Amino acid sequence: MENFHFAATAAFGVESSLKREVMRLGAHDILVSDGRVDFFGNGNILAKANIRLRTADRVLLVLGEFKAETFTELFDNVKLLPWGDFIPRDSNFIVTGKSVKSKLASVPDCQSVSEKAIVEKLKQKYNVTWFAKTGIKIKIQIALLRDIVTVSIDTSGAGLHKRGYRPKPAAAPIKETLAAALIDLSFFRHDRVLFDPMCGSGTIAVEAAMIAKNIYPGTLRRFSAEELGIISDDIWKAELDAAKAEVNDLRPEIFASDINPAVIEDAAHNAKRAGVAEFIKFSVKDVFNAVVPAEYGVMITNPPYGERLASADEAAALYSRLGVLFAKDKKWSSYVITSDETFEKFFGRRADAKRKLFNGNIKTDYYQYFGSKPPKV
Repeated sequence: MENFHFAATAAFGVESSLKREVMRLGAHDILVSDGRVDFFGNGNILAKANIRLRTADRVLLVLGEFKAETFTELFDNVKLLPWGDFIPRDSNFIVTGKSVKSKLASVPDCQSVSEKAIVEKLKQKYNVTWFAKTGIKIKIQIALLRDIVTVSIDTSGAGLHKRGYRPKPAAAPIKETLAAALIDLSFFRHDRVLFDPMCGSGTIAVEAAMIAKNIYPGTLRRFSAEELGIISDDIWKAELDAAKAEVNDLRPEIFASDINPAVIEDAAHNAKRAGVAEFIKFSVKDVFNAVVPAEYGVMITNPPYGERLASADEAAALYSRLGVLFAKDKKWSSYVITSDETFEKFFGRRADAKRKLFNGNIKTDYYQYFGSKPPKV
């Protein structure tokens, strides 16, 4: 049975959530570092990772790691890797790169040298002198960190935040992968009410419903590794069927509102495409008119901040309103992600815990207020 080295990348700050997910896959030799979780497993693990991981940005197949301080060392070591096992003859492979604190600091040169090494190896494999590059697109990553080179193939294709239920290309205020992490880091469970009073296009609500129903995010899309032939179509089908079979009969109760009718309409369509529309009650409502929808529950929200707000006074007013609704209510657990370091002041209570997270390139804090658990019925 093949044993591959994989790396799932993620936003900084959510590595603990991603590690728990990777452990549930049945992977082994799991190693956590900044922004990624490395692990080992067979082809089934590769399929599971792409289909099931909620907090990962993408899944990489790591072909090799080595030290390189010169371009000769880089060329020779890249050429040694078994490219013919993974790159079809007519594939359109693209080499991307990054370099941090390394002697080989020029990323374009690293990419060029690596591509030449790959081409030379494939010439030997296929006994040709020229490649048409008319076939499938393959993204190869050359990453240098302190002179250590990690060479990998992207197995996901489009980023894993693209679940398939959001057709509009416009960027959402929060990625689906980060929304899933916020939910994982909260007290939300399928038997607790969830409320997002500033839901935008409904990302947190939809992800919460999918988590409660055990609907895996990759069941609505395809992945680049399916075309690479690394694993058989039978394995992909078996893992996809297994994932779909784990959807449960639970009926979570989720409320989501926003002042903008257009985004609520989009949110409702997103929920329908994700298969969770019947579990989310969307409404057009200003947060200043919002009403707590149940006696006990979990509030998770991503309020406007930074460029999404016109002034600091608007932000203060929003945070104060959330404080009126939730700050003193111990029956509700509240979770708010924002880059505004004055949040606690206007919310009216110091957070029980804070976690540094990155929403895209924006450094944020995830303010966590732990309420009491509801009584058992």
